[in-house]
Amino acid sequence: MATRSRRRRSDGERTREAILVEAARLATIEGIEGLSLSRLAHAVGMSKSGLFAHFGSKEELQLATVETARRMFWEAVVKPGESSSRGVARLLAYARLFIAHVRESVFPGGCFFASVAAELDTRPGPLRDSAMTTVNDWSTLLSAEAQIAQELGEIDPSIDSSQLAFELDAYLFLANTLFVASEDEGALRRAERAVEGRLEAARPRG
Repeated sequence: MATRSRRRRSDGERTREAILVEAARLATIEGIEGLSLSRLAHAVGMSKSGLFAHFGSKEELQLATVETARRMFWEAVVKPGESSSRGVARLLAYARLFIAHVRESVFPGGCFFASVAAELDTRPGPLRDSAMTTVNDWSTLLSAEAQIAQELGEIDPSIDSSQLAFELDAYLFLANTLFVASEDEGALRRAERAVEGRLEAARPRG
């Protein structure tokens, strides 16, 4: 009996995860607020009522979707980047992995958080707060790594590490926007060169 109960929970968890992964992908095309529940249910092969059996409300589904997208982003970009040496090498790894996750359509509409941040920027509430937490965590991660690069003597100590991280992030977000709009691979290549050039220019003088 206990084994059957555990199996049911495991099946339910796998179904919930499949729903949320598909919701995160569709949200970059339809928007997190405009997500079609009928399309989502069809994509995962269930009825709308079956889909809602896993969530108490649409807001619960949306918030869980943001958390799943965060995990997907972290697994595609941040965790692999952590295998690189601290400092400039890791900043380059993060940038290249960000570009790769856009190129490889981890989310078909480009970076989930760039998409959702633009959609919700004037709509305060728990959903925007949840999405912006990841945006801010990513920015903080880049800034902290830039500071470590300074401590390692790889970046000029006079440079504002937060400003440097902002500039690197701006290159990546612009490349994401242009690639999603035009599928221009050149935008991704230019972003990578821009990141490399900015970090080279930030090396200690003399």
